[in-house]
Amino acid sequence: MSRTDELLAAAAAAPGFMPADEGLALHAAALAVEVPGPLLEIGTWMGKSALYLAAAAVATGRTVVTVDHHRGSEEHQPGWEYHQPELVDPVVGRLDTLASFRRTVHPAEDVVVAVVARAETLAPLWSTPLALLFLDGSHTEESARRDQDAWVAKLAVGGTLAVHDVFPDPADGGQAPFGVYSRVLDSGEFTELPGTGSLRLLRRDR
Repeated sequence: MSRTDELLAAAAAAPGFMPADEGLALHAAALAVEVPGPLLEIGTWMGKSALYLAAAAVATGRTVVTVDHHRGSEEHQPGWEYHQPELVDPVVGRLDTLASFRRTVHPAEDVVVAVVARAETLAPLWSTPLALLFLDGSHTEESARRDQDAWVAKLAVGGTLAVHDVFPDPADGGQAPFGVYSRVLDSGEFTELPGTGSLRLLRRDR
């Protein structure tokens, strides 16, 4: 089994919320991008999507950068649907997914750089044009807009923007990622590429 196949198998087995078909589509998009630069994701949870990206990175000589504060999104907090009490740090009393993330991405540590920070805090410090930007952070309207405003402009011309959990029908899911996708497409600066499930892909043209 090749290393790429090993990482794809690890991604499929890793904890997380990305369906296999969408993960493989993200991997394929990362393989297909033709401009230089790193692959950067906003919101990594426990690293499942990072492994799909890492499998492409080892095949193309790229680096994956994950940006996450590792305190979880709104739906992961106490009293919410996806809360996991075993992830709460008993010392500080807050959710902490960093150790779980490191266990997940252990086989890809040579190509994955983890930045533990809020995306809007890192953005002013970041200047390297991105080959692929994967937006999968908090899905509140405010947070999704903030990630869009802070990071989409950092995508290289010819680079790929991937947006997860895009649901045109409100009955299927929250609308913040759909809003990001719609605004970016309406800007006239992007061409939509074939997507899979709730994963939308757009190429920056200018």
